[in-house]
Amino acid sequence: MKAVIQRVSHASVTIDGAVKSKIGKGYLVLVGIGSDDGESDIDYLVRKIVNLRIFPDEQGVMNVSILDAGGEILVVSQFTLMAQCKHGNRPSYIGAAPHEISIPLYEKFCERLSAALGKPVLTGVFGADMKVELLNDGPVTICMDTKNME
Repeated sequence: MKAVIQRVSHASVTIDGAVKSKIGKGYLVLVGIGSDDGESDIDYLVRKIVNLRIFPDEQGVMNVSILDAGGEILVVSQFTLMAQCKHGNRPSYIGAAPHEISIPLYEKFCERLSAALGKPVLTGVFGADMKVELLNDGPVTICMDTKNME
């Protein structure tokens, strides 16, 4: 699994002109699921995301987790994170999991992230054409790939 975590002042997802989800201070998490991803990938990302210390403390140092900051999370599925661009100029998405694998994993990821956060995690709609708006705070953007787990 790959995730892009952006610390935001606010973020929203709009589908067909209607706002589906909207958050204030927190994370916008874009997640891509590969064909070989599973439960251990979910557990790793959830643990890392809720414990990342990328909010400022009293001295302005990034030292506070989203749990301690009381932030919100908006998760958006993004298969394009799985793009391979080694050959030519048109990305290949052959590494992205098919819907029968990715949808259940995406749903489990959101459920476990919500449980770890202690409040509902908002989402887009899997596979929909979404318009994502955000105000990146910092800017702070962290990329994670479970294939590079410690």
